[in-house]
Amino acid sequence: MTETAAPRTPMRTVIAASAAGTAFEWYDFFIFGSLLTIISKNFFAQLGPTAGQVASLALFGVGFAFRPLGALIFGRVGDRLGRKSAFLICVSMMGGATFAIGLLPSYQQAGLIAPVLLIGLRIIQGTALGGQYGGAAIYVAEHAAADKRGWSTGWVQTSASFGLVAALTVIFITRRSVGEAAFASPGWSGGWRIPFFVSVGLVAVSIWMRTRLDESPAFARLKAAGEQSRAPFAEAFGRWSNLKLVLIAFFALMCAQGAYWYTVFFYAEVFMERFLKVEGDVANLLILCAALLSAPLYVFFAWLSDKIGRKPVMLAGMILGVISLFPGFMVLSSAANPVLAAAARATPVTVAADPADCTLQFDVTGKPHVVTSCDIAKAALANAGVGYATVAAPAGQASVVRIGSASVPSVDGRGLVPPALKAATAKVNGAIAAALKRAGYPAKSDPAKRKFWTMLAVLAVFTVAATALYGPMAVALCELFPARVRYTALSLPYHLGTGWIGGFQPVVSFSIVVATGDIYAGLWYPVIFTAISAVACLIFMPETRGRSLDA
Repeated sequence: MTETAAPRTPMRTVIAASAAGTAFEWYDFFIFGSLLTIISKNFFAQLGPTAGQVASLALFGVGFAFRPLGALIFGRVGDRLGRKSAFLICVSMMGGATFAIGLLPSYQQAGLIAPVLLIGLRIIQGTALGGQYGGAAIYVAEHAAADKRGWSTGWVQTSASFGLVAALTVIFITRRSVGEAAFASPGWSGGWRIPFFVSVGLVAVSIWMRTRLDESPAFARLKAAGEQSRAPFAEAFGRWSNLKLVLIAFFALMCAQGAYWYTVFFYAEVFMERFLKVEGDVANLLILCAALLSAPLYVFFAWLSDKIGRKPVMLAGMILGVISLFPGFMVLSSAANPVLAAAARATPVTVAADPADCTLQFDVTGKPHVVTSCDIAKAALANAGVGYATVAAPAGQASVVRIGSASVPSVDGRGLVPPALKAATAKVNGAIAAALKRAGYPAKSDPAKRKFWTMLAVLAVFTVAATALYGPMAVALCELFPARVRYTALSLPYHLGTGWIGGFQPVVSFSIVVATGDIYAGLWYPVIFTAISAVACLIFMPETRGRSLDA
């Protein structure tokens, strides 16, 4: 077989329909991630602030956890029945699940049934998105001319930023229109529901656009010749020649993509709100600006890969990502809340505790596990968003929080009945809050002292690294795999990386911070995964530019 240069569907229509439909699905998925703080308050109200934040971040990851399942299900559909059929089913599932989230009762209204229903809908979302991306990327690549594949598939990559921009824009406008209190309300009139309802119109447009598309030329030729795979799983994962490519795709590309991209566009917002005390709408606006900047950069770096190759562009993005994260987040901290940064330098906080007294500070079932003196002290600091160091104290000694020269003793709540435990914990929390205030720790970021443009510049550096990595990735993955199993073989490593490594990045990084007290410790997660990919890409990833997609 030979590649066809004149597809039946005009290339402009192919790109527009694929990118727009993918953007709408990303919108559906991203509004959940952008509303994590609200989700925490309205669906996990039975937990404390730290546990609720962890639970909502974990639920964000649940949607990603099911993306590999969707990749397997719809990869098989795409390789046996066609690319078009697979992603029409996916977009319908995604739109229905997203709209339904807006109809859910909150925990205050329905109790435990609310988070249970939410988990179910997140699973449907994740499964649907698992089949979507591979189909769109492959569909465009299989239509594009060989020397313009990077540029063409770059529009599929930029659809992620369009979806994120749309989600953040709708949230920002709704927040400003109804006010923060009405927006966060757990009742049926809560403004947070509006972004979920908006999705139904976007999905309708997406379905209409995609029904106008023909099947991709490469798959049409396979089908006409009777050569489409009858057993995509066995071919993709049972043959070493194909399985080796799956492993290369995962370790050389997707480890970095999952960990780094979600650090930049999701964890950074959690970090600014939770640890730097930046208002939600301001953090929202900063990520929106970064997403707007990313849109043309995806296409630019994908186009650049048509000229100099896929591998050098993506490798450069990984290297920049590894070397920029720690210094970048430190600059972000100083710019976002200079008063907090100064207080942390002048009056560091330590917790002197018996190591045996320190356990997990949260349990998503809501059981009261924060009862030891160490846990009560650390939970108070975590809820305040304050970093701290831990030093060992003699065995059996109650924990003490030291804020400069001030010492605040904690209390052992084991054996106390719930009302007494609540009162004792509140007393410790109040004493720690008062000591932090006396030491100059601010309750929130001061807009007059905040350096907005410095914060945006840091996010811009992160964005350049993320787009250099992600821009050429679609075409590189398409060119890496043979046509017979392309949908299945491409989708699984992609969604393992973005789904498991990327989706759980926010909760893992946040939990590392809570456990260690170091607000930067969570960055080791993206740094390690990105470094693994950089080494694997350098050694094992072949250059794929110019390969035939019919081979």
